[in-house]
Amino acid sequence: MASTHERSAPVALTAEAYGLSDVGRKRQHNEDAFAVDPELGLFVVADGMGGHAAGEVASQRAVEVLRQQLAAGRPVLEDLGRASTSEARAAAAALVETAIQRACAEVYRLAASDASKRGMGTTVVCLVLAGTKAIVGHVGDSRVYLLRGGQAHRLTEDHTLIAAQLKAGTLTREQAQASQLRNVITRAVGIQESVQVDTLMLDLLPKDLFLLCSDGFHGYVPDEELASVMADIPLAELPARLVALANERGGKDNVTTVVVGITDAGAPLEELEETSSRMEVLKSIPIFRHLTYKEQTAILSIASTRSFPADEEIVVEGQSGDELFIVVKGRVRVETGGVGVAELRAGGHFGEMGLVDHAPRSATVRALEPTRAMVIARAELMQLMKREPILAVKLLWSFVQVLSDRLRATNNELSEVRQELAAAQAVQPFAEE
Repeated sequence: MASTHERSAPVALTAEAYGLSDVGRKRQHNEDAFAVDPELGLFVVADGMGGHAAGEVASQRAVEVLRQQLAAGRPVLEDLGRASTSEARAAAAALVETAIQRACAEVYRLAASDASKRGMGTTVVCLVLAGTKAIVGHVGDSRVYLLRGGQAHRLTEDHTLIAAQLKAGTLTREQAQASQLRNVITRAVGIQESVQVDTLMLDLLPKDLFLLCSDGFHGYVPDEELASVMADIPLAELPARLVALANERGGKDNVTTVVVGITDAGAPLEELEETSSRMEVLKSIPIFRHLTYKEQTAILSIASTRSFPADEEIVVEGQSGDELFIVVKGRVRVETGGVGVAELRAGGHFGEMGLVDHAPRSATVRALEPTRAMVIARAELMQLMKREPILAVKLLWSFVQVLSDRLRATNNELSEVRQELAAAQAVQPFAEE
């Protein structure tokens, strides 16, 4: 049983992390590997596969390459820590993806050079911290969970045959539980020279708790049970408790868990409050209401936040635009033809049709006081939808529902106007007499 206990030094945030890996009760050797590097802000779990200890070689080498690549790219992470611009976010996500791709190429090269290791590979899941942001990189069926506000949210999607069948609707959850193909993965690091890597960026908050784990753990603990399993256990004791639980429930596979606790995001209180409110206001908007937590997090990862002084025009009637605005703090007035028709506060949104086309804005929106707004641009949303087809379908369906509601409301208003007009016309002849 190997264990690593490390505590980070405060940089832009404070994170405490612990990891533990165990061979389990059925296997002869441990093919899992993990890394806990708070100084670099890197945490990794890799679950190797292949005979003659090749899986162990694959997982260990993948972890080593990831650490090397992230260390070499530290300036990119420092840029993100200083300012969360769209360019900094894109560069940091690309760094994580490139690091996993380099690990994939290296494991593939090792396998090609040694016949006894031919076909070896590994899953990889990593968490990278930078400033008040976290980046998740993922290939395979190891997982990352975020425990926030007493709830556990899975931030990764298994790259397995069963998960693909569930997504396509060709398999029920009950059938998936009984399937003999549960461990067949569709993506792995090192099986081919390159691999498709999933990345996700999210905001950090104090008291956030991340769990990285191999399938030797999550195969025994359903998502809905995770929050209660991890509740009220000191962080330093968590990996051992979680590994013991998996072994008690069968221990058929190697078991690896890494926990990362955020104790101080190192940012001004006002910024932390805004970070917390961004998700809440997003959930309140009909277009995004039916997305999963992971999907809502993906939307937030492409959103920027802008400040507008009092009396500034945020959008102008008649001008085209391709951005959705969501008020996070402050107050704005909606004007048509120079006449105020509505006021919006935190949670209010406008400009959503700009996400669909470049039609002219139907109203002017002006800041009544210093205002902060979350902004989602059409181009970035389209790119996200191309990468996430299920999310795209949900968003398009939500747009249809919003438009249908508006059309229904407009028809009702027209019907009322027609009735009033008909009543006025019926009264008019008597008035003339």
